[in-house]
Amino acid sequence: MSGAICPLIFFVEDRTINIKDIEINERIRDSEVRVIDENGVQLGIMSAMQANRIADERNLDLVKISPTVVPPVCKIMDYGKFKFDAAKKEKDARRNQKTSELKEVWLSMTIDTHDLETKAKQAAKFLSSGDKCKVSIRMRGRQQAHADIGVDVMNRFFAIVENVCVMDKKPTTEGRNIIMILNPKKN
Repeated sequence: MSGAICPLIFFVEDRTINIKDIEINERIRDSEVRVIDENGVQLGIMSAMQANRIADERNLDLVKISPTVVPPVCKIMDYGKFKFDAAKKEKDARRNQKTSELKEVWLSMTIDTHDLETKAKQAAKFLSSGDKCKVSIRMRGRQQAHADIGVDVMNRFFAIVENVCVMDKKPTTEGRNIIMILNPKKN
């Protein structure tokens, strides 16, 4: 069978192992190894050369799966199929991951009550889908002298959406902007 090394990562017994670190067939140079056959039956401790001979007789590969234990554990398996299954598992794991995005809602210091409720409804939709929400107010001209009014608008906004979120970052003035970050509530 092949003794090639490919840049692939897979999982063995709930551990992530880089394929470059795996020794296969003749690359296993330990004097003694513990061998497990393709059915999961332990064949015992033997030399690496003898284990390679058994794997060749069965037209399979000898793969070192636990290099840190003494003696190292090797398994007789179809290495190509093992790599394929590992790549498939990794692809499925990546597909099933939920990525959280940071959505942004812009308010103004002179926003009306109904407009504030509409923006709150949109933010609640973002938060209920699992995304973070950044609420911003840009102060223009003389509004910069009255940042406390903007903070009051932020607090009213949070009072509307507080049943679906928690405040990650309180309303703070950063230059011309007032920013607040909301995280979705954990169930």
